[in-house]
Amino acid sequence: MVQPEHLDNRLLNDYQRGFPLSSQPFTRIAGELGTSTGTVLERLHALQADGKVSRVGPVFRPNTVGVSTLAAMAVPTHRLATVAQTVNAFTEVNHNYEREHRFNLWFVVTAGSDAALADALARIECACGYAVLSLPLERDYHIDLGFHMSAAPCATREREARGRLSLAASRVDTPDAPLIGAIQGGLALVERPFRVVAREIGGTESGVIRRIGDWLSEGTIKRFGVIVRHHELGYRANAMAVWDVPDTDVEALGCRLGNVPWVTLCYRRRRHRPDWPFNLYCMIHGRERDAVRQRIEQLVTDHGMAGYAHAVLFSRQRFKQRGARYHPRSMALAPKAFVHGTA
Repeated sequence: MVQPEHLDNRLLNDYQRGFPLSSQPFTRIAGELGTSTGTVLERLHALQADGKVSRVGPVFRPNTVGVSTLAAMAVPTHRLATVAQTVNAFTEVNHNYEREHRFNLWFVVTAGSDAALADALARIECACGYAVLSLPLERDYHIDLGFHMSAAPCATREREARGRLSLAASRVDTPDAPLIGAIQGGLALVERPFRVVAREIGGTESGVIRRIGDWLSEGTIKRFGVIVRHHELGYRANAMAVWDVPDTDVEALGCRLGNVPWVTLCYRRRRHRPDWPFNLYCMIHGRERDAVRQRIEQLVTDHGMAGYAHAVLFSRQRFKQRGARYHPRSMALAPKAFVHGTA
C-alpha cells in the first residue's frame, strides 16, 4: 500500500507537467503510482484544501491569451494593507505582493485586450490614489514556477529552455474562448474531467483533449498539470532581482540566466525611466533568505554583472495569488508571438 506522504510527494512533484491528456487522466496516474483513482482524487482534494495545490490545469504563455503587465506602486507603510485590499478586489489582478523597496506593492494585471488592460490600470490608480508603474513583458527567457520536492533541479530544464527560444506560440482563435474560460480555473477533480469541460462548452471530450494537446505542442500552454503554491511547500523566501543592462547585452545575458536551473523566472520588461531603469528580471525562490541571497550573488559573479545597476526586492507578504482569469466574451485575439518572444 502506498503511504499517503509518499503519494502526496509524487503527485506534487511528478505531475506539474506531463499531465495525462486522456479521458481518465487520474486513473492513468493511479496506475503509475500503484494506487486507486479514488485515492488520487482524495489526495488532490486534500492538497487543495491545505493550500499546497492551487489547481490542476494550464499555465498559458504570456500574451497569447489576452494581455498582462507587472505593475508597482509606492504606498506609505501605514496604508499598505488597505491599498492591497483595494487592489485585490479587482478581478484582473491575480498576484499581489509586498516587496522590500520604495515601490513596495507589486501585482500582475491580466485582461482580454490592450484597451481593457489600460482601463483596469486606470481604475486601480483611481481607486488607490497612487501612481501605477506598468512594466509590460518584452521577452520571456524562462517563466515556469514549477517547484520540485527534492533539491535536484529538473533534468529537462536545459532542453526546455533551449526549445523555447525557437518556439513561436500560436494565435488563439475566437471559437476557443469558451474552452479557455472553462479550463483557466483548473479541472474538476473527478474521474473524467475533460468530459465535464466538454459539457460546459457544448463540445466533445475528444475535441477538448485534442485542442489542449495542440496548445501544448504550439507553446500557447507552457505546461499543464498540478499547479502548486510554493510558500505552502516550504519555499518561504523569494526575491526579485533586477538589473539595468544595456540593450546591446540584455538578450545574450537573459538567455544565459534563463538556463540557470534554480532561476524560476527570467524575463525582460520595459523600463519606466526615471523611476525604474531596470530591464532584466530574475526570480529566485528558496527555503531560506540567506540561500536566495547567495544565489543572486553567484549569478552576479558567474555572469559578470557587477557593473550593472541593480536592486534586490525580497517578498514580505503575499496578498493574493491565483491563476490569471480571462473573460471569454471580452477576450481579444493576441497577435501571433514572434520567434524571440511576445510583443
